[in-house]
Amino acid sequence: MRSMRILGRRWLFRASTLGAGAATALLAVAACGSTPAGTSPSTPVAASGASGSAAVISTASGADGTYLVGPSGKAVYLWMADTSSTSTCSGACAAAWPPVTTNGAPTASGAAVAKDLGMTKRSDGTEQVTYDGHPLYYYAGDGAAGQTNGQGNDGFGALWWLVAPSGSAITKAASSGGAAPSSSNGYGGY
Repeated sequence: MRSMRILGRRWLFRASTLGAGAATALLAVAACGSTPAGTSPSTPVAASGASGSAAVISTASGADGTYLVGPSGKAVYLWMADTSSTSTCSGACAAAWPPVTTNGAPTASGAAVAKDLGMTKRSDGTEQVTYDGHPLYYYAGDGAAGQTNGQGNDGFGALWWLVAPSGSAITKAASSGGAAPSSSNGYGGY
């Protein structure tokens, strides 16, 4: 059995009981809920390379074109509310859009350009990967490599876009490949 901490309670379930879609929906719903009094919210897992290693930013191709991916192969996004290399996404925003963090200088692979990689220090002291001056984020609604459910989402007051190897936002509307609808709550309509 695998345990999962949601809203201060320990829920046990068998992985075979829930399909991948149901588990993702459960996590998204739990992320939207408030934390009961007397409990502490869970901290998002830092998304970087292997523990203690530098992040590798690479590329993948899909219906939206060629875009950047993080060490896990998951799509990375930029947020139009970030007007400099300093991230303005924290708290609930960072729970829905975890920053791509690194332990050391990030490296490039595939069509990613090494000279466009950088780092910025977050308010919690972690180093976030930047690309062409944009802080990079994952989307909590992307459960696996190849998913781009955050594309075009307007969560937390500004649009989130995939990042092209040129450093530009890919502003193509969300593809029909399972993209979640945009929602002002930041959770893709959940």
